[in-house]
Amino acid sequence: MEEPGKLLASGRDGDIFELSDELVLRKTRDGRSLAGEARILEHVHALGLPVPRVHELRAGDTELVMERIHGPTMVQAFARKPWKLRSHAHVLAEMHRLVHALDGPTWLRQLPDDGDRLVHLDIHPLNVIYGPEGPVLIDWTNASRGCAETDLAHTWLIIASADTSEEGAVARLAGPVKGLVAKLVIDEFDRDAIVPFLRPVADVRALDRNMHPSEIEAMYRIVERQEARIADRA
Repeated sequence: MEEPGKLLASGRDGDIFELSDELVLRKTRDGRSLAGEARILEHVHALGLPVPRVHELRAGDTELVMERIHGPTMVQAFARKPWKLRSHAHVLAEMHRLVHALDGPTWLRQLPDDGDRLVHLDIHPLNVIYGPEGPVLIDWTNASRGCAETDLAHTWLIIASADTSEEGAVARLAGPVKGLVAKLVIDEFDRDAIVPFLRPVADVRALDRNMHPSEIEAMYRIVERQEARIADRA
């Protein structure tokens, strides 16, 4: 069994380690099973979505070995060429379209919104890698069956409320532009149709122990502002 090499990336609940030039190892800090994530990755890869190919599960399904995608994350790409902001936002929107075009498998968790689409629930600039063959969507931990608007609401709140003080967070996209990025993504869809989904999504995200108080406060400010905008037009 190949042993993990250097740490390549670190998120709020897990880490990615180098195994070789072709493979990486994903491990979560709580040691939970990654069998579900492996299953959905294999499923969407077979349907043509741009995701890493699964190699194997090991260590009692607590370690996921998968294809290594060589290239910068969207955050890194933006840092190098910030004038391509609109292009990056369009890529995020396109990822939503590709995912939501697929039926959500019935074996996935069903969201309370009763939707039947495949939803990722974590589409943001750190989860897109620009590989040699184009953008690749990673981290399918939260994949579920639900409404596209729920997925878009997650992206809106994740980006626009990111804590800019945390090293390694989505916030590295840069505090002054995070709201603009969220706006550019959401403007490619029906904004008013997404607003009713913001509060339920914020309520779910607020229960995440990895969320910072400042992020929770920022989420609800966004929710209240958008709800007030709709009410003013009624």
